[in-house]
Amino acid sequence: MDKKFDITAQYLNHFVEQLRPQDTEVRKELDYGFTWQNNIAILYDIRPKWNNREETINSEFAKIRYIKSTREWKLYWMRASGKWELYEPFPTSSNIQQLLQIIKEDAYSCFFG
Repeated sequence: MDKKFDITAQYLNHFVEQLRPQDTEVRKELDYGFTWQNNIAILYDIRPKWNNREETINSEFAKIRYIKSTREWKLYWMRASGKWELYEPFPTSSNIQQLLQIIKEDAYSCFFG
């Protein structure tokens, strides 16, 4: 695997670990995770299913995509319609850490509500 993407996965893992509740009992009610595949990271929350607490559902809230030709990262948010939309206040960056900070700050309540 490309060294750049090994480091990217480490950034994503660190970011998600910071979001996760410390209390393991709280993690049963709300937790966070991510997938990293084909230059696309998907961030999601993990919660029990409302009508069957034994099952969990993953709700995607942010997508970061690396565009190799421009060497830029694009940030998307999940609309209520279930469609991804480019995050217009700050749609691209050459630095994934900058986009992760934008998600964390969530100035327009697009990622965490």
